[in-house]
Amino acid sequence: MRPAVERRGHVAAPGIAAGPVVRLDRTGGLRREPSGDPARERADLEAAIASSIVAIADLAATLEGEAADILDFQIAMLEDDALSSSAFAAIAKGVDAGTAWSDAIQVQVADYEATADEYFRARAADLADIRDRVLRALAHDGDTATPPGAVLAGNDVTPSRFLSVDWASGGGLALFAGSASSHVAMLARSRGVPMVVGTGPIDLGDNDIAIVDGEAGRIVLNPGAEDWAAYEATRADTVARSGREDAVLRLPARTRDGRRLSVMINVAEPEELDALDPTTCDGIGLVRTEFLFHRPQGLPDEETQYRAYRRIVEWAAGRPNVLRTLDAGGDKPVPGLTIDDESNPFLGTRGIRLSLACPDVFMVQLRAMARAAALGDVKVMLPMVTVPQEIDQAAALLNRAVADLEAEGVACRRPALGIMVEVPAVAIEPALYANADFFSIGSNDLTQYVTASARDIAAVSTLNDAGHPAILSLIRRVVDVGREIGRDVSLCGDMGSDPAHIPALVGAGLATLSVAPPLVGRTKLAIAETGAEAS
Repeated sequence: MRPAVERRGHVAAPGIAAGPVVRLDRTGGLRREPSGDPARERADLEAAIASSIVAIADLAATLEGEAADILDFQIAMLEDDALSSSAFAAIAKGVDAGTAWSDAIQVQVADYEATADEYFRARAADLADIRDRVLRALAHDGDTATPPGAVLAGNDVTPSRFLSVDWASGGGLALFAGSASSHVAMLARSRGVPMVVGTGPIDLGDNDIAIVDGEAGRIVLNPGAEDWAAYEATRADTVARSGREDAVLRLPARTRDGRRLSVMINVAEPEELDALDPTTCDGIGLVRTEFLFHRPQGLPDEETQYRAYRRIVEWAAGRPNVLRTLDAGGDKPVPGLTIDDESNPFLGTRGIRLSLACPDVFMVQLRAMARAAALGDVKVMLPMVTVPQEIDQAAALLNRAVADLEAEGVACRRPALGIMVEVPAVAIEPALYANADFFSIGSNDLTQYVTASARDIAAVSTLNDAGHPAILSLIRRVVDVGREIGRDVSLCGDMGSDPAHIPALVGAGLATLSVAPPLVGRTKLAIAETGAEAS
């Protein structure tokens, strides 16, 4: 056996697992001899797409909830002529079907993989899944079976490959790239499959064994005796803690000295809610509305947005809902909306800057949100706010949207309008933003901007430390100013679900944390284990 190798990455799904490595080489071994006849190439690609649709539909029929919805989305993509039109155009010019299809999809995959936004980058895996399934169909190559308890390792994994595995026997995922916001990560968390992403390339050999430590965010390839001892200890601790998390999951979150906190959830897509019990949380602290703007149909109209928001509000059953306006731009492409080729997309036209630059599109979203506010406790939150004038401009548009709806006789309500605190200027002088109704600290972007380091770039990821004293000092300042001016302050980044940071957040005076749905129990347990010394 080769010597042990340890690599650090990011936790996408908690837990710990070990098993034989199965490499995720997607299409490297596929071979198809081109016919040289454009008509035959077109017919073969059409047949491959059709058979792929049937195969995905058959798999979807065995599933339910978010898993079935993911596959239904893939079917819709394959049935959309816009996805295949450029491939057929290339075939007409003499390109073989496999190359034409791969090139056409890869252009879109590359666009999404290049973005710095996790949500959009995560969608690349769905497009890659579609690409590879059709290529396999062209080469008449079926899906590769995965042995029970295996660790799937490679650059990324497609949703349908994940769903084809029987995870009841254990196993895990070790991805060199990947995203904690991907559909696969969402599925892994819901099924209790440990998953670590962003380890960087690992040299995999035949007969390798790997430990996937979804607690510490690391991979150990070919573990030695000490590694196995640590694995057994972590597994025992994980099992014990899981029982304690289940015990507090449906209880109010309280510190040891009785301080009550609200634990809410972050939602990236309505489908996430299908398998969730609303009684486990205090509401929805962040709805990422970007899911509506990345669909084959183009920009969503008011009715499409309203139906999506209504579904979320109805699920919450009277609990609060915070709908964030579109957080896209520059490094987060939305066809027909965002600005291409900005020299520094992190500091470009994104978030509220983009919305104010496209008021017609923004008004559609505000109208839909105001209509949803008539159905329950809805608030609206603006991302990437930098100056108070942006709040005033957004408020004027929201007021106009409500006035127009009322004039039209459409049921609506003017929701509270708050802001994300993620730009350092806001965190340094929060009192300047008293024209916002509430503050929500986005710890992911705030950490990125304050430390000038991206968490998904391996070379600088260690600098991207949410526990840096500067971050904690800014959080405390926002909470203190919020208390002085009478504004509620919450936190909706990954920091809020990290047991290592929760005592400091409680000590800073935060009363509301919004976390990924599978981490509610973990967050409540960490709060319960936090005592008076953090207050």
